[in-house]
Amino acid sequence: MRNLLIVLGALAVPAYAAPAHVTKIDVVERAETDVFSIKGGTAAENTGDILTFTNPIYDAANKAKVGTDQGYCVRLTATKTMECHWTLTLAKGQIMVDGPVVDGENPADTLLAITGGTGAYKGARGEMLIHARDPKATAYDFHYRLM
Repeated sequence: MRNLLIVLGALAVPAYAAPAHVTKIDVVERAETDVFSIKGGTAAENTGDILTFTNPIYDAANKAKVGTDQGYCVRLTATKTMECHWTLTLAKGQIMVDGPVVDGENPADTLLAITGGTGAYKGARGEMLIHARDPKATAYDFHYRLM
C-alpha cells in the first residue's frame, strides 16, 4: 500500500474586530411605575419577588418623551441582583433586552444583552448599559448599542 501524506495549510482566522456600524441610542427611563410583588416578608428584598413596570422614556437630555418601556425583573439575590426582561418602544419600533441588573443601596452599572427588535430595529443585537442616575434609582440612563 502507498503511504498518503496529507498536508493541512495554515488556516488564517482574523482577529475579532468591532462591527463597522453601531447604532447608538441614549435615553433616560423615569422609574415612575415600578411595583414589587412581594413573595414573602414585608420588604422588596426577597428571592423570587417580581418587579413590574411600564415607564416613560425620555431623550438623553431627559426633556422630551420619546417612548415607553415595559417589563419585569425577578429578584435572585436579596437586595443585590435581579434578572430582567423588557421592551423599549420608540416611534420606529421596539428593542428587547435581557439580563441581570445590580440594584440595592449602591446600584451598579450593568451590561445587558439586546436580544431582538421590531420595525427599524428588526433583528437587533448588541448590548445595553444601564446606569442609575441617583442612589434611589428614580431614573436610569440607558445606552443601547445595536450592531
